[in-house]
Amino acid sequence: MSLVLDPAAQDLLFREARTANTFTDEPVTDEQVQAIYDLVKYGPTSMNQSPLRVTLVRSAEARERLAGHMSDGNRAKTLAAPLVAILSADNEFHEELPQLFPHFPQAKDLFSERPVREGSAALNAALQAGYFILGVRAAGLAAGPMTGADFEGIRKEFLDDDHTPLMVVNIGRPGPDAWFPRSPRLSYEQVVTTA
Repeated sequence: MSLVLDPAAQDLLFREARTANTFTDEPVTDEQVQAIYDLVKYGPTSMNQSPLRVTLVRSAEARERLAGHMSDGNRAKTLAAPLVAILSADNEFHEELPQLFPHFPQAKDLFSERPVREGSAALNAALQAGYFILGVRAAGLAAGPMTGADFEGIRKEFLDDDHTPLMVVNIGRPGPDAWFPRSPRLSYEQVVTTA
């Protein structure tokens, strides 16, 4: 069986898509970011929770502050990318559930305890972060998602106690030597079992 998605789109989103390590200096516009969000907001989450929050880091001063929290191997990339996004989980996402899940008015009450909210926010925001990366690729841009960072420092510097940072994503057009060689992938048989 073949996929419905056009092979060129399959390549753009998956097969040819790679984590970019260098970028050109071509800016990423607010209009591009809005188009990315307007596409990926439709990706499914549990009960339409939508806890992902995106903090765009554009200014040189903010970029320097962020770079100070990145691991050694990620600092230069963070400083050089035209746009950097901090993706975080909003642990108070349940406040939006009356709007986002209106056919179940009691949905908000299911998340009255903070540990329950944090677990659900982390899982669903991570799912949305994957959609966000695909959206960046769909916009013809490259993404460089990174988890090598002092996330507690990032939270204190850029967020608040109600937001848990998940990853930092460099965004832009790929620069020279942007890609490492393609790493191996697991086979279907290694991943899929039948019960």
